[in-house]
Parts: sequence; structure tokens; C-alpha cells
Amino acid sequence: MRDSGAGIRIRPATSGHLGRLTEIYNHYVTHTPITFDIEPVSAEERADWLAAHPDRGRHRLLVAEDTAADTVLGYASSSALRPKRAYETSVETSVYLAPEHTGRGVGGLLYEALFAALADEDVHRAHAGVTQPNEASMRLHARFGFAAAGVHREVGRKFGRFWDVAWLEKPLR
Repeated sequence: MRDSGAGIRIRPATSGHLGRLTEIYNHYVTHTPITFDIEPVSAEERADWLAAHPDRGRHRLLVAEDTAADTVLGYASSSALRPKRAYETSVETSVYLAPEHTGRGVGGLLYEALFAALADEDVHRAHAGVTQPNEASMRLHARFGFAAAGVHREVGRKFGRFWDVAWLEKPLR
């Protein structure tokens, strides 16, 4: 657990966070192209996702909590990039913030804690897919050393149009 000194605590997610994490995620499902899920998901549907992110290992899920308001501001995760075993030392990272808490540095605090947690794990490279355009996410990833790895053009259709996804990568060892 890390306290930022600004009233924000970063710690591993627990089952008690699942409702709020789902609420944050569903905002992006229904209002943005950031995720290619089309329909909102239930907390029950996200339970396996939570279980796939233990407190140790390559796949982590960290939450940022406002200690004064006792609420979750957002989360960061490192997940399996692909299901085949040869990919196991690569992870896909994501950050999702409650919309009212963007632009306050919370994403940076989450990524800082996530990469610190992964420092002693057998993770060779982190990858991130960023639906375009998304300047804030591109800046965040650049700040943490991600570099362009390519663009999948018009790879997802949502809200009646096709979206590009920029793929970024960062060496971790």
C-alpha cells in the first residue's frame, strides 16, 4: 500500500472494490470509444477479471482511493497480453479513472505504483492499446517511457464509426 501524501492511497483491489470499478469501467463503455465493449457489464461479469489479478505476480490490479472521502478514484491493471504461454512475460496495462477525477495526476500515481509492483516480477515488456484520438492517454504513456509500436487502423467499430488503436510498448527489464 502506498500513500501519495495528497490524501490518495494506492493499494491492491479487493472484492469490496468491484462495484465501484465496474461503475468506472461502464462509464467508458457507454460514453467513449476507449474500450471496445459495447454494452455495460455487471459486477458479477467482472468477478473473473478481478480474480485474475492477485496481490502478487505479473497481473496486478491497483486502486487509487481518496482517503478523506473513502472512495475509489480509479484503477490500473497489468493483464495477460495474449493467452499463449510464450506471451507470459508481456503484459497489457490499462488505467481507468472516474470521469470526475481525470486531470489530477491520479493516473500517474497509479502507473508509478503499478510499475514499482512489477519491478521484481518476471515481466519483460508492457504494452498498451490506446484508442485514437486520446491525447491525455498518449501523454501519460509517453511520460512512463512507452514508445509507439504501431497502429491498428479502423480495428474497432463503436458509435457508428471505426476507430484506430495505437499500440505502445515499454521495456521493463
